[in-house]
Amino acid sequence: MLRKILVLGAGKSTSYLLDYFLEKSDTEKLHLSIGDINPDAIPSSIKDHQNCNVILLDIFKDKDRKKAIKDSDIVVSMLPARFHIKVAEDCVTLGKHLVTASYISEEIKALDEAVQKKGLVFMNEIGLDPGIDHMSAMQIIDRIRNQGGKMVLFESFTGGLVAPESDNNLWNYKFTWNPRNVVLAGQGGAAKFIQEGTYKYIPYHKLFRRTEFFEIEGYGKFEGYANRDSLKYREAYGLEDALTLYRGTMRRVGFSKAWNMFVQLGMTDDSYTVENSKGMSYREFTNLFLPYSPTDSVELKLRHYLKIDQDDSKWEMLSELHLFDAKKTIPLDHATPAQILQLILEDSWTLDEEDKDMIVMYHKFGYELQGKKLQIDANMVVIGENRTHTAMSKTVGLPVAIATLLILNQKIKTPGVQIPISKEVYDPILKELRHYGIIFKEYKVPYLGYNPDSVGN
Repeated sequence: MLRKILVLGAGKSTSYLLDYFLEKSDTEKLHLSIGDINPDAIPSSIKDHQNCNVILLDIFKDKDRKKAIKDSDIVVSMLPARFHIKVAEDCVTLGKHLVTASYISEEIKALDEAVQKKGLVFMNEIGLDPGIDHMSAMQIIDRIRNQGGKMVLFESFTGGLVAPESDNNLWNYKFTWNPRNVVLAGQGGAAKFIQEGTYKYIPYHKLFRRTEFFEIEGYGKFEGYANRDSLKYREAYGLEDALTLYRGTMRRVGFSKAWNMFVQLGMTDDSYTVENSKGMSYREFTNLFLPYSPTDSVELKLRHYLKIDQDDSKWEMLSELHLFDAKKTIPLDHATPAQILQLILEDSWTLDEEDKDMIVMYHKFGYELQGKKLQIDANMVVIGENRTHTAMSKTVGLPVAIATLLILNQKIKTPGVQIPISKEVYDPILKELRHYGIIFKEYKVPYLGYNPDSVGN
């Protein structure tokens, strides 16, 4: 009897996920159905597989969606996060397990009692970040606690970047994920975290000027800026007493300082639309944010406005993006500044066919054991194969796929709406990820904290 897996959405992050299911389909007796609004975009190597069928599925057509869910044993939703709730409600009604890589929304959290009552597993946040970050962190935190240690510091940074061999622009960056999320990063409230027992807040206009630096062996130096809410997982990780709790995003050194120019200009604003945006040149777009001058050029005005010296490398970074080009035009009507900036960046930062991306994750654990303060650093680097089989799709898709099979095989069976922080979940998944080259290296290093002589600074 074949076990039926329904995957909803076959976008950028699903290449490894679909391959995993089809490679295991004979030995594990799996049948894969893929429901997508654009089935023609799915490669024929997937579509023509004997254990797979592809269906045209509009998630807003209730009858079609419910039928597809009813015909499956477990549902994997790779749809945009805002659409999960419709799927989740159907899964409760029809008694199906659900797996997503997205953050748990309040609406899905509210289904927990009903999910538990039906003995279902709703596994969320099981991609990369959130996902591998939870599992790798909890594995080490639990180990420290089992030895009698007490956590005092936890930091975690993740970055989707371009691999060194494909790094050929001054920003050391290309899009490996949703470009819109990159452009809007950090908006929607101050970043908040705890450092040495003190609450800290960084408003958006200062976010990209408060960075941390770290070295990853074999890959050089990186910087990190704070995520919006580092305190969200304090309870889930059991870190209520930790003096430092800080989560952030990684980039190559120099990116944040340069990105801050867009923030200061107002180019990342998504709250209003630009008049006559269609047909506007990149140069005209840049000029929108600068004072009027009857004599000064756009370049000169920008230099004065942002106080950029002639020999400052940031100037070259702006020029590389064609921001002063009078011939390149914007095809978007009634677009926001953020949408226009995204279009301009995609022009320069899209992966070429053979480009490789890179995922870097870094954790820092500070703890007290037998009166001593100790520290473990752990990091993971994954390099993609090409534009389709990216490190991003590997690190997002494989944990989702592995969790799905473990739930089907009743290796993960604790019911409820959950994230992957229990040993039942993280141990087998991290173990299998090692076979795919997703491995954390651990280093014991001296505990430094931030200011060992004084708390509360």
